[in-house]
Amino acid sequence: MRGPALIAAAFNIAPRDKRPEAAGLSCSTPFHKSSSVRHSPKSRRLLRCLLYPIVCILIMLGIVQFIAIVCGIVIAFFPSEVDRAVERWQPGSTTSAINLSRWPTDASRGINPVKCHSHNDYWRPVPLFSALKAGCVGVEADVWLFDEELYVGHTTSSLTPKRTLRTLYINPLLRILERQNPLTEFHPQLHRPLQGVFSTDPSQTIILLIDIKTNGYDTYNKVVTQLAPLRERGYLTYFNGTDVVPGPITVVGTGNTPFDLVTANTTYRDIFFDAPLNVLAENDANSGDDDFSSDETRHLTQTQRSTATGATTARDTDNSLTARNVGQGLTGVSQTDTFDRTNSFYASVSFKKSIGFPWTFRLTDQQIDTIRAQIRAAHRRGLKVRYWDVPDWPRLLRNHLWAVLVQEGVDILNVDDLQSAARQDWRPKWSDLWH
Repeated sequence: MRGPALIAAAFNIAPRDKRPEAAGLSCSTPFHKSSSVRHSPKSRRLLRCLLYPIVCILIMLGIVQFIAIVCGIVIAFFPSEVDRAVERWQPGSTTSAINLSRWPTDASRGINPVKCHSHNDYWRPVPLFSALKAGCVGVEADVWLFDEELYVGHTTSSLTPKRTLRTLYINPLLRILERQNPLTEFHPQLHRPLQGVFSTDPSQTIILLIDIKTNGYDTYNKVVTQLAPLRERGYLTYFNGTDVVPGPITVVGTGNTPFDLVTANTTYRDIFFDAPLNVLAENDANSGDDDFSSDETRHLTQTQRSTATGATTARDTDNSLTARNVGQGLTGVSQTDTFDRTNSFYASVSFKKSIGFPWTFRLTDQQIDTIRAQIRAAHRRGLKVRYWDVPDWPRLLRNHLWAVLVQEGVDILNVDDLQSAARQDWRPKWSDLWH
């Protein structure tokens, strides 16, 4: 009994049976009055009314999340449609030698090409093949030059010796196109033009977007060298000095790709440029051309109008390495250069920087006008419009933006979710509110 007594003494608390005055306290004292108010039955009922719904909602959310996790684990044990499709693209596929359901060019059977670009394609479960299964006509590879080799990855920390431009893209594309253009006893001569990746549309080209991350001038020359196998077999789209000859693969350089090297050869080139979409519209707005002086071009902001001038001024006055690698659509570009289908393929820009985030979940009239001005500027030059950095969450907003961009004439969607882009069913759904 000494322990409780010591504790009570330490906190200056006396046991109730030794404090007779405590029993004589009136209920009307402030202490008991406030205590009765706080713990009245009415207050407790109100507290229950507030807490019970909150607890129920949290429990329901927890159950839904648990079911989602369990379903995800179960699905992970089954091969996806993408995995099954990749198997048939891979060489040495385990199929019977005598199989009446197979033919030489059947790798892409049942796949319809879709105007989508596989953003950061090297992050896919199987780079290139996952995009082709979904029907995407464009893939993207970020390349880094180290020790005379081109490695593929988002950052230098993600690079590995085996993930190179040749192993992930050039060699697989060679194998696919060799299979799509076979020489057999029934077919002793190649098709002209050569067949592309998709059997359902053999004329559809695959756009290989090479995003140069290291010094553009050194890396570009290495890219040209490594494309030789595709070039020698006639698989590349090229400019012959007078016209563009389409091929199964169209190579486009972006990032630090230098425009002056792309256009150095005036009689032949098989790497095309990714032009700055916002600059094209700004040039049209500043040109005073009546066709492009509408409300659409007048809505271009002053910041957008100064982008090209500021970049080229810095490049012309500074010959340093940094100035020569100023990013997409600006590296190696002078103020007198022009972009057209003989030297460029895409015209691209960041959606968030050029158009802005749709905070009301709908594009404003000014944003729509800017999009239309940019699309018009690219199309009059024969270029394909591509917006990157389009908001992708929530899914309801992303689907709405995709639908608007396609309706306005954007030629290819830059996407991370291949299956949603390929389905092209972007009608609003309740589940899209929180995904």
